[in-house]
Amino acid sequence: MLDTGFSESRLPHEGVLAILAPSDGAPSALYAQADAATDGALSRAAKAADFSFAAKASCVVLAPGAGLDRVVLIGLGPRDGIDARVAEQAGGAIASALGKVAARATVALDTLSGGLAAHVALGAVLGAYRFDSYRTTWREGEAWKLEGLEFVGADPAGAKAAWTPLSAVARGVLLCRDLVNEPANMLRPDTFEARITKLRDLGVEVEVLDRDAMHKLGFGALLGVGQGSSVPPRTVIMRWNGGAEGEAPVAFIGKGVTFDSGGISIKPAGGMEEMKTDMGGAAAVVGTIAALAGRKARVNAVGVVGLVENMLSGDAQRPGDVVRTASGQTVEVLNTDAEGRLVLADVLWYAQERFRPRFMVDLATLTGAIVVSLGNERAGLFSNDDTLAQQLATTGEGVGDRLWRMPMCASYLELLRSDIADLKNIGGRAGGSITAAKFLECFVNKVPWAHLDIAGTAFAHKGTACVPKGATGFGVRLLDALVREHYEG
Repeated sequence: MLDTGFSESRLPHEGVLAILAPSDGAPSALYAQADAATDGALSRAAKAADFSFAAKASCVVLAPGAGLDRVVLIGLGPRDGIDARVAEQAGGAIASALGKVAARATVALDTLSGGLAAHVALGAVLGAYRFDSYRTTWREGEAWKLEGLEFVGADPAGAKAAWTPLSAVARGVLLCRDLVNEPANMLRPDTFEARITKLRDLGVEVEVLDRDAMHKLGFGALLGVGQGSSVPPRTVIMRWNGGAEGEAPVAFIGKGVTFDSGGISIKPAGGMEEMKTDMGGAAAVVGTIAALAGRKARVNAVGVVGLVENMLSGDAQRPGDVVRTASGQTVEVLNTDAEGRLVLADVLWYAQERFRPRFMVDLATLTGAIVVSLGNERAGLFSNDDTLAQQLATTGEGVGDRLWRMPMCASYLELLRSDIADLKNIGGRAGGSITAAKFLECFVNKVPWAHLDIAGTAFAHKGTACVPKGATGFGVRLLDALVREHYEG
């Protein structure tokens, strides 16, 4: 993670400087000082570039003098419009502008409060993320250089205080991104389990259910998905006990299909490599628990993830098989590529039955249908509880993990009635994301519950200021903020 520091307002004697300022009101004092120290080079460059510190605008000044190699001017827009999201976008712009040109830099944000300064740092950390563990060679100018930023402003103490919990959230987001970006040969159910056990260093209790334990619990749906793989599945339970003793926990459930071939209902070859990301829901749950533990959230939280590979072999599940779930309900498996809902069926039932949570939120890269419906801008929100749904939707807007609530009419369940079992695992092409959610609802036993279909938002094919190309970490900030704003003691 990008190294960050906060100190009093000052100009560096040399190196690289970034200056953030609004487009109206009193100018930044540090900008004025830097302009004077460089004999007006900054103001001349800004005028020549028609730069006025408008939101999302930037201007780069090379070797302006006063020992500075480079100065980057970044606009914040009108002063009364600067909020946490604007600050984060500015931080991401800093990372983008300096990432390949400097190892370290000073960032002047003397016009911002300590709290907003911390959000600039958050945006920079998220924007500076790169997954290049397997790169061994680089073309000229391609390698990422940025290692650290020193933020100088009027309230370093306030910035440090605000940054402490935000840094824990940032680590949770980056952990989620790392997990989703890992190739499938490096992150199988067993190695995913090993990564999760490292959360014990944060005070998280981690428990693992192996295949025998799941068999005794009746996890016929989850075990059926994994029976074609040479690596046995497992369910991993994470518990953060930061709330009152005996208080019911909040529960987060994740689909962790570490690779989804589609099974016997095999996927087409084009794009199948992206099925390494089919554990994005589980990764978001792991990142969320890490964030809550890292900032010592005053809540009891449980995360449960089902980790499994959906592979082909002589032992693989066949279309037409019938499995018995942990709830006792039977499912006719008409399509082995509709496997995530089978994994979640057992995990959701287990979580509500064992932990009696205040609510459950599951996350899953579940359906292509939700991508057709909402594209890559929003995740699908399905819920049996209006209060929980509204909390999630409002919180998502605030942190940028945006949702859109979809219908859950009872009539959709009729599409899942099987002739030979209680349910079938698909309901046809029409309303595919909705029938998948209705299937899951059969296993929540009336606990307040929400299902987030993140198939379109867990991975980005084109980067933005705070979300580089690749895994997005979608869901971690959303769930952390949900807890912070509504459920902490």
